Amino acid sequence: MSTPVSSPPSSRSSSLSSSPPRTPPNLHQNSADPHAKWLVQKFGGTSVGKFAVKIAEDVVSNYIDDNKVAIVCSARSGSTKALGTTNLLLRAASEALRRVKSAGSSASGVATPISRGLFGVGLSNGNGSDHSQSPPTSPTQKQRSRSSSISHTPQSLFGFTPLTEQQPPQESQPEFHITVDIIRKEHITAARSSIRNQHILKELEEEIDRDCEWLRSFLFAAKIIDEISPRSRDNIIGLGERLACKFMTAVLRDRGVDAEYVSLEDIVPQFEGELIPEKALPQEFYDNLAVALGERLQACGNRVPVVTGFFGPVPGSLLRQVGRGYTDLCSALLAVGLEASELQIWKEVDGIFTADPRKVPTARLISVISPDEAAELTYYGSEVVHPFTMEQAIRRKIPIRIKNVENPRGGGTVIHPDPDTDIPTDASLAAPIPEPTSLHTLQSLPLLSSSSSSSLNGISGVNGITSSLNGLTHDFAAHKRLPTAVTIKEHIVVLNVHSNRKSVSHGFLAGIFGTLDRFGVVVDLISTSEVHVSMAIGDDLPGKLLDRLVKDLKKNGSVSVHKDMTILSLVGKQMRNMVGIAGLMFTTLAKGNVNIEMISQGASEINISCVIEARDAIKALNLIHQSCLQIKPEPTRGRVSMWQ
Repeated sequence: MSTPVSSPPSSRSSSLSSSPPRTPPNLHQNSADPHAKWLVQKFGGTSVGKFAVKIAEDVVSNYIDDNKVAIVCSARSGSTKALGTTNLLLRAASEALRRVKSAGSSASGVATPISRGLFGVGLSNGNGSDHSQSPPTSPTQKQRSRSSSISHTPQSLFGFTPLTEQQPPQESQPEFHITVDIIRKEHITAARSSIRNQHILKELEEEIDRDCEWLRSFLFAAKIIDEISPRSRDNIIGLGERLACKFMTAVLRDRGVDAEYVSLEDIVPQFEGELIPEKALPQEFYDNLAVALGERLQACGNRVPVVTGFFGPVPGSLLRQVGRGYTDLCSALLAVGLEASELQIWKEVDGIFTADPRKVPTARLISVISPDEAAELTYYGSEVVHPFTMEQAIRRKIPIRIKNVENPRGGGTVIHPDPDTDIPTDASLAAPIPEPTSLHTLQSLPLLSSSSSSSLNGISGVNGITSSLNGLTHDFAAHKRLPTAVTIKEHIVVLNVHSNRKSVSHGFLAGIFGTLDRFGVVVDLISTSEVHVSMAIGDDLPGKLLDRLVKDLKKNGSVSVHKDMTILSLVGKQMRNMVGIAGLMFTTLAKGNVNIEMISQGASEINISCVIEARDAIKALNLIHQSCLQIKPEPTRGRVSMWQ
C-alpha cells in the first residue's frame, strides 16, 4: 500500500493563470519590448532566507526594464542549518512514521476522530462546501473551521482561500506537529520582518497557515497507513519551494514589482516513449518538460513569474531521479524553454575562484570558465553547478552566470557555452597574473611553517629538480598554458584492495565493482592494476555501512582502510597535453613534505587529482595555487600560524 497522494494546495486552484489578481498601476512590470529576451534568475535558499528584500530592490528591479525576468526559488534556509525548510520537512516525514505508544491510542482498524476526519471531512473550497478528495483534517483544524468564517478573496495574490491563524497543537497530537509549527513560525517571522503592506502580509500569513494545515493533514494520512511513498515524499519536500515562492512573490509586490506566483505541480507533460522508473529519464523527457515550462511562463504576460523549483511528480520520483538539486535543474530547463539570453544563479559568493578564498588568501575571481572545467570543480569539492543541470543550458548555447546577491553589480563568473572558445588564462582572471614564482621563492614563503620549510632541504637531488621546474614554470607562463583552479574535497576514505589470487584478475575486479554496486557506493577516484585497486570514497556512509562494505570486500582479497583523507585536484582546460604540469604539481607537494596516498588523472585530461592526508590539505592547496597557477602571495600579514 502506498500513501494516498492528495494534491498540494496550489494545484487545486486554477485561478493562478486564469484569473490572476488585478495589477495596481504603480507596480513595476517586465519589459514590454517584444524583442526583449528572457532572463532566468535562480536564488538559493540562503539568499531567499536572508536577502529577500535586497533581491526585490537591488536585483530584480534593475533587470526588468530591459529584460523579461523569470525567478526560480529554492526552499528557504532557516536561522540555522537545522531549521532549513527542506530539513524540517524531511524530519516531519520521518516523525509521521515514528511509532510512539501513548495512553488512549486506538488499535488498528478502530474508528477514531482522526480516521473519521480522513474519510468524512474535507477542506472548504471557499464556498461553504467540502471536497471529498481534499486532504484529511486534524481535530484542531475542524474545531477552528467551526468557529471561523472563511471568505473568498477575489484579489488573492496566489488564487487561494485563506485559513485562520494556526493554533498550537495539543500535547496529545503526533510529534510532527511541533516540526510543522517550526516551519510555520520561521515563515511567519520572515514575512513580518520583510513585508510592510499589511494587506499583503495578512494574505501571505493565511497562505502559510493553509499550506501548513495541508502538511499536517497529509502527514496524518501517512501516519495512519504507516507509509510514505516516493511520490508522497516528493510532495512533502515540494512544499518548501511553494512556501518560498509565495514569500518571494509577496516581498516583490510589497516592493513595487508586479510578481505572479507560478506553481508547477501539474506541468510535467505526458511522455509517449518508454519510461522505466528505476532508470534515468531520457533526455527527450527533459526536452518536452522545457517546452511545457516555456509555454506556461509565456502566459504570465508582463508579470514577473516566481516559479517553484519543484515541478511535480516524475516517473521514479523526483528526489531519486534528480536529487535535492532539482531547483537548479528546473531553472536550466526554464531557460531552455524560454530561449533565455542567460541563466543567472545567485549565491552568496562573487563567483568561481582559482581556489577557495576562505582557505587560500591569494585566490582570485575567474571571469570566464569552460563547462568542462566547471564540471570538474563541482565533482571535486567546489559548489558550482551540477553537471547535469549545466548540460541542459550549455547544449542550447545559453551561458550560465554565477553572481553574488550581496554584490549585485559584480560581474560574477560566466560558464561559457562554446567549448571551442579559447579562453586565455590571464584574461579569465579578475587581475593580471604576476610573474612566475620559482621554487626557491616557495621555500621561503611565509605561508609555510618553519618545520615544513626546513624539510625541503632534506630531499635528495633538490638542486637539479629545482632548476628543471624553474624552466617549466617560465614556459607555462610564457605560453599562457596555466591551470584554471585548484580545489580540495574533504572527508575522504581510501580503500585499498589487494587480491590474493593473481590468476583470476578479471573476477577480482568484477567482485569489487559488484560489491560497490550492491552497497550503492559512489567512488570519487579509482586507481587499478591487475591485482590491486585503490578507491577514494566519501566518509559519509550511514551507520556501520562502511564496516559491512569492508567485510564484503575482504572476500576478494586483503583490505586496508585509510581515513581522514582529502582529494586535491588541479583543473584547467589549458592543461590538456601540457607536458610537465604533473611533475610540477607532485614535486611541489614533495618539497612541502606532503605525502601522496593515491594519484589519478581524469579521462577528460583537464584534471589531475591526488589523495593526501587531511592535516596537509590547506598547506597543499596554497602550495599548488602558488606554484602551478603562478600566483604570488601577498606580503606577510600574520599567516605563519595558519597550519601550526
